[in-house]
Amino acid sequence: VILVDLRLPDGDGLALIDVLRTADEDAAIIVLTGHADVPTAVKAMQRGAADLLQKPVDLAALDAAVRRAMDTVRLRREVALLRARERGDATAGTITATALQPSFEKLVELAARNDDAPVLILGETGTGKGWVARRIHDESRRAAQSFVEVNGASLSPTFLESELFGHEKGAFTDAKQAKRGLLEIASGGSVFLDEVGELALEVQPKLLKVIEEQRYRRLGGTQELRSSARVICATHRHLTDAVAAGDFRADLYYRLQVLTITLPPLRARRDAIPDLATALLPRGATLAPAALDALKNYPWPGNIRELKNTLWRAAILAEGTPIAPAHLGLPSDSATSSDDHDAIMTLDAAERRAITAALRATANNRSAAATLLGISRSTLYQKLKLLD
Repeated sequence: VILVDLRLPDGDGLALIDVLRTADEDAAIIVLTGHADVPTAVKAMQRGAADLLQKPVDLAALDAAVRRAMDTVRLRREVALLRARERGDATAGTITATALQPSFEKLVELAARNDDAPVLILGETGTGKGWVARRIHDESRRAAQSFVEVNGASLSPTFLESELFGHEKGAFTDAKQAKRGLLEIASGGSVFLDEVGELALEVQPKLLKVIEEQRYRRLGGTQELRSSARVICATHRHLTDAVAAGDFRADLYYRLQVLTITLPPLRARRDAIPDLATALLPRGATLAPAALDALKNYPWPGNIRELKNTLWRAAILAEGTPIAPAHLGLPSDSATSSDDHDAIMTLDAAERRAITAALRATANNRSAAATLLGISRSTLYQKLKLLD
């Protein structure tokens, strides 16, 4: 469920709705506006908004709208899942399949068949580890059950333990009522633990016990609970180095690496870039041949995630015309080797280079350049003053 304000500091809310609908057709979009006239409401609904609320928003009305939207999204996903099963959905996971070599495809299929074994997915940030985890779940016998995920690097040890195992009332300061953990919610399904390499040492033995014995206790609890959820983990770290440094338990690593899938960085799979770019293009967008050459020559340090975001941004800037190299906003020397891309420079020089490239790519349109850089227009103005 996405809340979108029609009046944004760096763009138009209606245009953003179009981008969001392309990114996820099933997402429910609730529009907030202080100018809720009939034409605006009609335009928002035509673009796929589920609801429209006038500011200042009544919190009870917002709560009700979000709950209705959540129910709608759940229903859409259930219907899509049932339809996919009926037709043996041949298109499911197309993007991931494109990103993987045949040998990796076999590993994914093997992991899906052996749905009681934990899986460890390795790869740089942005290589599609989440996609692979979801696909393993969807192709296994657990597909009808829940797939839940949590990032091991985004929460403190206490809150991560609470997310995974749940907690009892009073387990910690803010625990005003008991809460079910993801292992309980996903029992029979799959729990995807991203960035498992960042997991705190005190949480690791509890995760090992769940994997080996399917037993655990809620934080602050005494009753032993059981979960049949499958654990799928991912990390960009070299866990063998983490084990040697004492940051990761050896017994947990040995248990996780029974089924290991290593995803190559995109720079090592340049032959896959054309098919990936075609699959990731927003609906209706096209690539000029020169733009495709630029994509193939760029080293993509952010991998598939960076490619996807670059294409979305370029499609917006192209405004319906074929995407040209200027719309991509890639460094002008992207045709050079990754060694050149990784050359050391001062932060000031790197910032100047990024701003210059963004202005050149947008024909000195400062609003569009700020969008390319991921900053506000006012921030760009401030940086330009410092660079002068």
